[in-house]
Amino acid sequence: MSNTTRKIYLAGGCFWGVEEYFRRLKGTVNTKVGYANGIRDGVSYRDVCSGTTGHTETVELVYDPVVLSLEAIIDHLFRIIDPTSLNRQGNDIGTQYRTGIYYTDDNDRTIIEATIAILASSIDGPLAVEVQALENFTIAEDEHQLYLNVNPGGYCHVDFSVANADELKDNYTK
Repeated sequence: MSNTTRKIYLAGGCFWGVEEYFRRLKGTVNTKVGYANGIRDGVSYRDVCSGTTGHTETVELVYDPVVLSLEAIIDHLFRIIDPTSLNRQGNDIGTQYRTGIYYTDDNDRTIIEATIAILASSIDGPLAVEVQALENFTIAEDEHQLYLNVNPGGYCHVDFSVANADELKDNYTK
């Protein structure tokens, strides 16, 4: 990560679609999928799917804040998730599919909470989006990285059309 990039971790159900959605946005520098905020480091997909580790499928997002602000990232996350759904997004059900925003810089927490408060004003029902410091992030197995890029017909609960053409990198414009 350079001095001009930042990192945030996003959970929004199955990480395949969340990763692909953010990869398409201008300002995204890099993504990795993994497992976060569970009880230990070094878990596998099988461990996480057992429901015993407390991890959630998460995308590590490296971004250029000059092009893509943290506020915009949160807005995008709320476009592709149901922020009122607890432990479920699309057809994916379980604690590993809960939604969350995990930070490594305490200054980001204030921005995250203020942005969520604004977005929450137009949402019916209580929010089920965690905001916590990142803990125990383990990068997922190779077959999960860039999954929808390698398997374009693979399962995905994310609606990619909610990104506006001017928000997309040139090779993803509609």
